[in-house]
Amino acid sequence: MKEIAYALRVTGRVQGVAYRAWTRGQAQALGLRGWVRNRGDGSVEALLAGPEAAVEAMVTAMGEGPGAARVTDVWAEPADPAAVPAGFHIAG
Repeated sequence: MKEIAYALRVTGRVQGVAYRAWTRGQAQALGLRGWVRNRGDGSVEALLAGPEAAVEAMVTAMGEGPGAARVTDVWAEPADPAAVPAGFHIAG
């Protein structure tokens, strides 16, 4: 099974709407590793790694987010899966 990783930045109404908690739950359900955190500019950034199909599904889901979110854009850049720590957490 091929592993891939992406560094993502999500813009829109993504803070104050439980986006990070939703992301953590979705990522854990898909068996992904990585983290998610708020940025000072109002966006959310994440690092995801795992099986290719699961990571691609998560990137697509992040374009929708939880019900209260209004995602404008999702930027995804390839990352090194070996550099992504085990587990998935909300970073400070």
